[in-house]
Amino acid sequence: MKQLANIKSAIKRVRVSNQQTLRNRMAKSEIKTTIRRFDEALQSGDGAAADKAYLTAVSTVDHAAAKGIIHKNNASRKKAQMAKKRAAQAAE
Repeated sequence: MKQLANIKSAIKRVRVSNQQTLRNRMAKSEIKTTIRRFDEALQSGDGAAADKAYLTAVSTVDHAAAKGIIHKNNASRKKAQMAKKRAAQAAE
């Protein structure tokens, strides 16, 4: 990525910002992946795998919220949606 900054501290801020952006992007991708794996486990009908995937996804979402990668309300909404799907699966 081309940088426009000439001042040493600004160059460092660009570098640090790029590193943080990459780290946040990786964490958000991990959240999406764990939620997708949970959905796939639900679709397969395997209750044990779905429970394990649910716990992993909730842990990942909580960790991201604690680190400030996603907002706490966003994390709460994602967990509630997964819990609702899980309860509907158990009711069937």
